[in-house]
Amino acid sequence: MIAQEQARSRQVRRRDALDRLANDDDAWVATASADGQPCLMPLSFLWDGTALLMCTRRTNPTARNVTPRGGVVVTLGHTRDVMHVEGRAEVVEGSALAAESADAFAAKLGWDPRDRQPWVYLRITPRVIRTWREENELKDRLIMAEGRWLD
Repeated sequence: MIAQEQARSRQVRRRDALDRLANDDDAWVATASADGQPCLMPLSFLWDGTALLMCTRRTNPTARNVTPRGGVVVTLGHTRDVMHVEGRAEVVEGSALAAESADAFAAKLGWDPRDRQPWVYLRITPRVIRTWREENELKDRLIMAEGRWLD
């Protein structure tokens, strides 16, 4: 049996979450089509301080699913250090994205999709964030609600 560490405080979880958002490169993105067909896709991302910025082809199910509904779930980490983000997504054309954001995306991830067709950005604004490592952190895993960090 794996020994459990002491549960982290909400403040420590928030700090850890912000660190993960700033430093991780990839996440799992879950969407559903209008008829309920699920889709799970790994995508690279940039955290701009308020939203996750990702990129995919407009023809991929993830981008198609965002258009009618906007709701997504993003998961970072592994099963013993989970960050679960529920948010709203919008599709942003490469030419419509602010140059500062597009430059930061390209610098972090090593590629620039602005001039590629049919690539689009997805801007995902978190509404709810939960983090946990083990069972002892499940009770207080909520660190963001209604788009606001909890103290």
